Amino acid sequence: MKVVVLGGGVIGITTAYYLQESGHEVVVYDRQQGVGMETSFANAGQISWGYASPWAAPGVPFKAIKWLFDRHAPLVLRPRLDPALWTWLAAFLRNCTAARYAINKPQILRLARFSHECLVALRRDTGIRYDDLQLGTLQLFRDDAAMERAKLDADILRRLGVPHRLLGRDACLAVEPALARVGDKIVGGLHLPGDETGDCHKFTVELARVLHARGVQFRMGARVERLCAGNGRIAGAIIDGESVAADAFVVALGSWSPRLLRTVGLRIPVYPVKGYSATLPVADEDAAPRSTVMDERHKVAITRLGGRIRAAGIAELSGYDLSIRPQQCRTVRHVIEDLYPQAGPIEEISYWTGLRAMTPSGVPVVGGTRYENLFVNTGHGTLGWTMACGAGQMVANLVSQRAPGQPPAKREIAVAASGASY
Repeated sequence: MKVVVLGGGVIGITTAYYLQESGHEVVVYDRQQGVGMETSFANAGQISWGYASPWAAPGVPFKAIKWLFDRHAPLVLRPRLDPALWTWLAAFLRNCTAARYAINKPQILRLARFSHECLVALRRDTGIRYDDLQLGTLQLFRDDAAMERAKLDADILRRLGVPHRLLGRDACLAVEPALARVGDKIVGGLHLPGDETGDCHKFTVELARVLHARGVQFRMGARVERLCAGNGRIAGAIIDGESVAADAFVVALGSWSPRLLRTVGLRIPVYPVKGYSATLPVADEDAAPRSTVMDERHKVAITRLGGRIRAAGIAELSGYDLSIRPQQCRTVRHVIEDLYPQAGPIEEISYWTGLRAMTPSGVPVVGGTRYENLFVNTGHGTLGWTMACGAGQMVANLVSQRAPGQPPAKREIAVAASGASY
């Protein structure tokens, strides 16, 4: 079959990989001039299948009120006359219960674990490298209350068989020796030894290079305008004013997916949540992180990417605004200076922002639609890099009329985010 993939980020490119592996003729369209140039460009660099958790969690509404008065708040809400924002927020709050968290987290973990298995096999098949390391993730806690809350996650991880360790201060310093310089700020941590790190943009570019050599076509700088439906199928996509036909279409446009899907009457509960990152070169190996450290208080991850340090975090709800705001940059910089003050020249720091496509529950929208040849792969939130391979494999299976074959089941993923209209 000829399959058109709409979107050239890590989600679209991994989907194209598995479609090509399944024997399909694949064409990728994206508005940028190169792959991985938007949300995949400078994210946190984590493949955190063990750490995977929904943002909607017990206690978050109370924390959000406190964050209103915190100059380094991890959540920023910019009120606007946007019905989609308030509808999304209401659904998000409904998911901030222990009961919903206990449902959503295992779904996310199952897909993330499957995705990691797919990534390992993909890396073996292609031989690509992307500043990748397999040294795990360390979630840091700065107070006893955070350590106590971590026990809930540890219980879920134990039930699902995810390798993990709750660590005291000294054990955290053994995992990340550079933290000894600021050891008095740390109470303990949760170590996920199976997590990985890597440069998502490099991965996406390298995988696209492999796909190009294998015959996948890329149409970059293309404006995807709308879909055209008829008789229960998608007849074509209007791209740069012309109709493009195919046997199947996959929408993997991240935060812009809802806009395109609305052209054929489909609504999904995905909203853009802006994140920030900062990157600087490593100057002192002994003062830099070995892998990924997640500061639980500020929700900022600091990751080692070759000779660079990448810090990323913040959830800013401000629609499709991509402006870089100084205060959020200061928050990301603050965490670098607070935990790794001698790691690199802070004057050489560079900032970036991108829009994560998020559902209220944290569970992505991956699966088929009421149109028999239209498939969706979006809504992965902060876990797009983590879930990319597994979600791509699942979509390729569905396009090929195979059973998804791996949990989460098709029904769970396709309609997990409440409000999806398929």
